[in-house]
Amino acid sequence: MNALEPEPPQTAQPLVALPKTGLAGLVQNWRSDLLSGFLVFLIALPLCLGIAMASGFPPQAGIITAIIGGLVVSRINGSFVTIAGPAAGLIVVILASVQELGKGDAMAGYRYTLAAIVCASVIQTLMGVFKAGKLSAFFPSSAVHGMLAAIGIIIMAKQIHVMLGVKPQADSLFGTIAAIPSSLIDPNPEIAVVGGFGLVTLIIWSVIKNRYLKMIPAPLVVVLVGMALGKYFDLDHQHVYLFLPQTTFLPHHEFTIGPKFLVSIPENFLAGFAFPDFSLIRHSEFWVQVVTICLVGSLESLLSAAAVDKLDPFKRSSDLNRDLAAVGVGNIIAGMVGGLPMIAEIVRSSANVSYGARTGWANFAHGAFLLIFVALFPRLIHEIPLASLAALLVFTGYRLASPNEFRKTLEIGYEQLVVFLITIVGVLATDLLIGVGIGIATEFLIHLWRGIRWREVFKIDIHIEEREPGVYHVQIGGAAYFVNFLLLKNDLSSIPEGKTVVIDMSDAATIDHTVMEYLHHYCDDYRRTGGRALLSGLDQHVPASNHPLAARKRMEPGR
Repeated sequence: MNALEPEPPQTAQPLVALPKTGLAGLVQNWRSDLLSGFLVFLIALPLCLGIAMASGFPPQAGIITAIIGGLVVSRINGSFVTIAGPAAGLIVVILASVQELGKGDAMAGYRYTLAAIVCASVIQTLMGVFKAGKLSAFFPSSAVHGMLAAIGIIIMAKQIHVMLGVKPQADSLFGTIAAIPSSLIDPNPEIAVVGGFGLVTLIIWSVIKNRYLKMIPAPLVVVLVGMALGKYFDLDHQHVYLFLPQTTFLPHHEFTIGPKFLVSIPENFLAGFAFPDFSLIRHSEFWVQVVTICLVGSLESLLSAAAVDKLDPFKRSSDLNRDLAAVGVGNIIAGMVGGLPMIAEIVRSSANVSYGARTGWANFAHGAFLLIFVALFPRLIHEIPLASLAALLVFTGYRLASPNEFRKTLEIGYEQLVVFLITIVGVLATDLLIGVGIGIATEFLIHLWRGIRWREVFKIDIHIEEREPGVYHVQIGGAAYFVNFLLLKNDLSSIPEGKTVVIDMSDAATIDHTVMEYLHHYCDDYRRTGGRALLSGLDQHVPASNHPLAARKRMEPGR
């Protein structure tokens, strides 16, 4: 019998008692959750501002969303340590909606997009109620990662210019990318100092090992020093200065700086609310944006919530359908009062875990701190330089599209890298939905080329039998890949916890990376609940690479 991993002891049980939930959880864990919520608030404040402005929304829109995510969604969601709020992954979607629906009128585009968010959120809520959270499994892993990498590239391409204090003369994404060398050669020097310091700080913070320094949120350092530099350069007052470089390669000319390079936010918190305009509801272009916001937001939220479960020290499993419905409810409220859409955000959730959060009250605390701060200290927010926020987004974009993501995909197999790259190019050349569709089509064609029979395209052979008390044998035959993956996922979910599960893949003609990844996590999660689970029959397949989760094809007889 060939197992993907060594079989653990049958008696595997959680080593610590699970934290209480509800009000009892607040009483039990208020110290750790309050501290974590405060530290996450320090990270969330600048990110919410930057994400909102990069999305074409007023800066306060991001804070409104995070407050709703903390105060409302944390009380009704199905997760434990996730932080709900605006995410960089939705910047591209929302900005495209503002530009497409507004037709050059930013305020009209903002209000039309709020309406699209409300409609998308109603659908999102219904998806959670009717348990459609599992539909995220239909998207192949490499296409999803390609979409995220493309989003990272787009964020970097747009925010590098803001970080340098330059507005590129470009009408397209590729034009914006092509203008980066020009902006690097001829930036606004004082603004570039602010943005450059922020980016260098984030890079240094990502490699330092000192645990005491790590407790200080890097975005807080970026913002505080950015504000100090803003005071030094007198960004509060518009003025002109002459830059005289000590080299003949750079031009000598005047630069204008002033309050336009600082965050602009109303002093009265309630004045920052805005309301949706549903007048385009009968137009097809409106519903294209609704579908895009719903699908991309739902997919990112489900993937993030599942990923955060892996970080939870108590190994609790989120109710993803309930979580999706809760996020949908939060988004309806956010869209009605002028906020961005929210998801279960991975970066702030990871920080929440590392700071010692134990329950959803940490999410609540982070929302409460945001509300108090924006209500009492709006003038302080106005002192934050846009270049500092742009540096945070450039670094976030880099993490989504870092060379490490390309390397990890290549390790899984060349065919996964092909899907990954084609999805990136498709998103950059068209839009998110079409680009992801191109990636899915590419993955499907690769499987056809690898020999999947047409009768196996939407069907997978699964036989589950309890051969002896407490021992379930799962026989999988035919093609096990992303298109028919939901059938496999549904059948495995019917097996009771705490048993022994043997998944026999010897009859499977082909197994793709998405299925291998799921089976690996299924076995891991099943063991955490006290059961035993292993894969067998993989020694009869040829993997696409040496990676343990690589796609596999059954060897032909005689080989």
